[in-house]
Amino acid sequence: MSGILIPLADGFEEIEAITIADVLSRGGLNVVTAAILKKEVIGAHGIKVVADMLLDDVESFDFDAIVLPGGSPGYQNLAKSEKLLALLKDFDEANKLVGAICAAPYVLAKAKVLKNSYTCYPPMKSEIKKPGYVDNKNVVIDDNIFTSKGPATAIEFALELLKKLKSDEISQSVRESLLA
Repeated sequence: MSGILIPLADGFEEIEAITIADVLSRGGLNVVTAAILKKEVIGAHGIKVVADMLLDDVESFDFDAIVLPGGSPGYQNLAKSEKLLALLKDFDEANKLVGAICAAPYVLAKAKVLKNSYTCYPPMKSEIKKPGYVDNKNVVIDDNIFTSKGPATAIEFALELLKKLKSDEISQSVRESLLA
């Protein structure tokens, strides 16, 4: 099952998770959502989503990339998952794409996969407590690690992911179809 894994936990940021899944799907990628505890996950703003599978059933070699949405308390719930932290390490060690937006770079820091440069929801930099925060970019790419600031940057972030995972041409085609 080659594809892109989007882990979901209660309190996830709906705009980020759905936008990323949508843009990557439009680009021809197989997107799979995996819930931390139960398949029905409730977002930070009360929107319910049914995940494709449970994270416990995920094997890292089945996926080409992993992308975490932020949201509060979603990022905290993601960070509590030992399975997710181990998957993030596996993806990083295999040099697979690892992405996180908004508060989710905190989870990358906890898994010790955040590299030298990153961005996040600005107030989160004090919680991440790692040098290398970039304030003047919406998307920061450092080797295989992609990070972004928040809900308003979700389309830009997803298009950068698509560019890396597919091609500039496909990313540009999706960008144009979205009027982005």
